[in-house]
Amino acid sequence: MSTLRILREFAAVRWTRRLRTRRAIERRQARLLRRHLGFLRRRSPYFRDLLETHAFAGLPLMDKSMMMSRFDEINTVGVRRDEALELAIANERSRDFDADLGGNSVGLSSGTSGHRGLFVVSPRERDAWVGAVLARTLPRGRLTGHRIALFLRADNSLYESVGSRAVSFSYFDVYADMDENIRRLADYAPTILVAPPSVLRLIARAADAGRFPIVPQKVYAVAEVLEVADEKRIASSLRQERLHQLYQCTEGFLAHTCAHGVIHLNEDSILVEREQLDDERFTPIITDLRRRAQPIVRYRLGDVLRPRSERCPCGSALAAIERIEGREGDTLLFRGHDGRRVPVFADLVARALLYAEGFDEYRVVQTDASLLEIALDVLDDRTRDSVTREIHGLADRMHSERPEIAFAPYTPDGSVKLRRVARTWRGDADEEL
Repeated sequence: MSTLRILREFAAVRWTRRLRTRRAIERRQARLLRRHLGFLRRRSPYFRDLLETHAFAGLPLMDKSMMMSRFDEINTVGVRRDEALELAIANERSRDFDADLGGNSVGLSSGTSGHRGLFVVSPRERDAWVGAVLARTLPRGRLTGHRIALFLRADNSLYESVGSRAVSFSYFDVYADMDENIRRLADYAPTILVAPPSVLRLIARAADAGRFPIVPQKVYAVAEVLEVADEKRIASSLRQERLHQLYQCTEGFLAHTCAHGVIHLNEDSILVEREQLDDERFTPIITDLRRRAQPIVRYRLGDVLRPRSERCPCGSALAAIERIEGREGDTLLFRGHDGRRVPVFADLVARALLYAEGFDEYRVVQTDASLLEIALDVLDDRTRDSVTREIHGLADRMHSERPEIAFAPYTPDGSVKLRRVARTWRGDADEEL
């Protein structure tokens, strides 16, 4: 870890990199893109060949399966896929994440798409990540003495490098006993708490029961979609004016929330192309303009984002996002009255269930063309009737047939990312859209 590099990135993101207009952002992006493409021509066999015949806008889209299949040709630090995969799996099984490859951090990601992915990050990129994350997250007016608690499914030297004399760091394994985690968390007394919403819900319940009396200065939700109902409950229990979010994945540090709680894309380091899904929503195509060990170029994420129409009160020229709604592949597909498939975005389902009563935890999974399996932590007649009424009301508003509903007990599973709304049925539905 280079403290100097971290401090330089921190200062640039926090103070000196003045990007007050869209024109300034676009100039910086164009300059970084020219440099990045020149580097790729020299160092990445995969992109060297492509850039012989394609301009940037004509490069084929990347996704996780392509990244894995061409891993050895894409990365520029000589890391081999099989070696990296073996190390990442060994780290996962042992829950000891200190080992790396030639100083490069290696990690394994399942993401929310259900497909295994690898990432490799160089020491320089790791330092830049640390500086950027600290610049985006540390409260204004106080830069030292913070205790950051991270609840993660996989630790990594990428995260360990956050620790320093100015900022201490503690990793909490979500596979460990949660009661013990919460006891240790209370003793640690974090000033900043970072965890998936499903874990924050458990910490919030502990706070309600008096087992977590600490009030962090900031609480960040990561790794899972933050539902509106969860956001309100967690913020109230942890005595937060608002919850913040870090939008981060294998493909990079993509967005953060400002002091007003608005999500901004980190366009000082990434280029975001938008593939429209409807009049309001888009899925981002990401190019990381500074990541070189494992280049991310025109990478289609498949997440569903809804842009903010109003300018953020913070004054930032970085593009603002109203909501991160989930995965495109988890959009439910109801049958329209005309026989066509009607896409029902996960956020619409979650918002409909805000009006249902009698339960706290839920999961909605489309398992067949006209069948939803809905798991609830309370399964009495009143709750089932309330949920059925709201789902059928949503179908009516979408001008579609009402789906059948099969209810089941809700069982939490901390080993995977929580997806409140998901679609496991594929059939030929994707082709019908």
